[in-house]
Amino acid sequence: MKPPPFAYARAESLEHALTLLDDAGEDAKVLAGGQSLLPLLAYRLARPTHLVDIGRVPGLDTMRADGAGLVIGALVRHHELERSAVLTGPWQVLREAAGLIGHHPIRIRGTLGGSLAHADPAAELPVAATALDASFTVRSSGGDRVIPAAEFFAGPFMTVLEPAEIVVDGRFPAPPAGLRTAFAEFSPRAGDFAFVTAAVAVALDDGGRVRHARVVLGCVAARPLRASEAEDALLGSALTEQVIDAAAGAAAAGCDPADGPHASATFRRELVAVLVGRTLRRLREDHP
Repeated sequence: MKPPPFAYARAESLEHALTLLDDAGEDAKVLAGGQSLLPLLAYRLARPTHLVDIGRVPGLDTMRADGAGLVIGALVRHHELERSAVLTGPWQVLREAAGLIGHHPIRIRGTLGGSLAHADPAAELPVAATALDASFTVRSSGGDRVIPAAEFFAGPFMTVLEPAEIVVDGRFPAPPAGLRTAFAEFSPRAGDFAFVTAAVAVALDDGGRVRHARVVLGCVAARPLRASEAEDALLGSALTEQVIDAAAGAAAAGCDPADGPHASATFRRELVAVLVGRTLRRLREDHP
């Protein structure tokens, strides 16, 4: 397949990119790593009149963590997340999620900002970011907006981004003390799109009871789904087998996945229970 005709421009700076987008109008697309957009172009599922390439824009490929939290630039590649020494402890869920994205060549090129803006319901990073209560900085010629992950994703392959806005970074607030995080997914083969993904974050009090819980699911809704019933089942309790089973069951009962050609809704709900339970047990065993 060949993409439809379009005008191409490489941005030399973020300000240059914003000017190019303003000039191009609403039918422009931003190109970063290209791992999501280029296949859409090849199959003519996307037909932009202009492509604005931000792949060499300086300043968007950095990552830093301090007492205020973690900031990851939009051009940080998946393989950098996968191998980062920064992404340990409370940030481990990002590292694990990045390591499960596609195949190695995809992780070499794909970017955080591209994954967020593409908003594939099967994508790993939106689920992990939601579990960490992330927000995303987006910029236009009119200024910046900081959008919570819970509000950013509007549906399958849809976000609240305006046509001339660019994702600049992901911001992850300082975690609760002792936060433990993990990510899991099920796919038929390594590198395939997952049938279900799950990101879990829990923090315990001095008595070993859960005082903070996030359980977020992917592939079972139009956007990352917080399993609030599962979180409620965890809060105030120790991570016993009974509590873990209750949370896993609540997560499965609280989602309404669609039937698909490769996985039925019933199978996806069963996977939710298995993955949430498995992830909680791993967090308990890794941090006795």
